[in-house]
Amino acid sequence: MSTNSSTMPMTPPNELFNLDNPVFCCYLFWATVLVVKMLLMSLLTAVQRFRFKLLGLVPLGMRRKIFPNQEDLFFKNTEVQFNDPHVERVRRAHRNDMENILPYFIMALIYISTNPDATVSCNLFRVASLARIVHTLVYAVYPVPQPSRIIAFGCMLLITFYMAAVVALRTLSFV
Repeated sequence: MSTNSSTMPMTPPNELFNLDNPVFCCYLFWATVLVVKMLLMSLLTAVQRFRFKLLGLVPLGMRRKIFPNQEDLFFKNTEVQFNDPHVERVRRAHRNDMENILPYFIMALIYISTNPDATVSCNLFRVASLARIVHTLVYAVYPVPQPSRIIAFGCMLLITFYMAAVVALRTLSFV
């Protein structure tokens, strides 16, 4: 019976997924940053709904609160509106986070199980997380023309694909 121990050292999972592993600790830190960022997107949506009221710069007669549900109309000067551009921009950015960050979380955990190099892994986690923060800033907070958003989006996407390729190549012999 032949083993591939020379190509892929077998490390028990209990040694990979604990706080003694710097790769796992780095992942936990940056995953926490991204979860907090995603939670803040919900608050940013609420801020956009009250933006005219919160700014105080708009004359009193023009201030509005925007809600997508009829049951939210218990406020005065409130209207149901489904297509406010500011609210929808933040909602699209939030949805984009869910579509990209959640697969990244799963792929990164699988990647950690291959016992990758700590320096490379931690730098991948840092760059991916910072790219998503930049993506939010240039998409939802202070819109900037392309290619800023596609570059920020592409960084995490490429990192996720890279981790998937590493996992696939390291486990191909076991298929």
